Amino acid sequence: MESIQVLFFAGLRERFGDRHQVAWEEGLTVEGLLNRLHETYPDLAPFLKGTMIAVNEAYAARDTSLHPGDQVAIIPPVSGG
Repeated sequence: MESIQVLFFAGLRERFGDRHQVAWEEGLTVEGLLNRLHETYPDLAPFLKGTMIAVNEAYAARDTSLHPGDQVAIIPPVSGG
């Protein structure tokens, strides 16, 4: 089965774990992947607002097409003091 690796960072990593494999299917986009993750992790939705997405270490729009073997990083907004 072809798949995509999903990496969570910062608080998302602590809450959902750091690495996940998601099955790839033809026509899958970043937005579709996020929807699929939301189905698996219903608590994820509020955390996705304002997140940055990187595909293979380059920032990507939500309509970016995904391919087998891609690595998708979900990076929450940074805050601090």
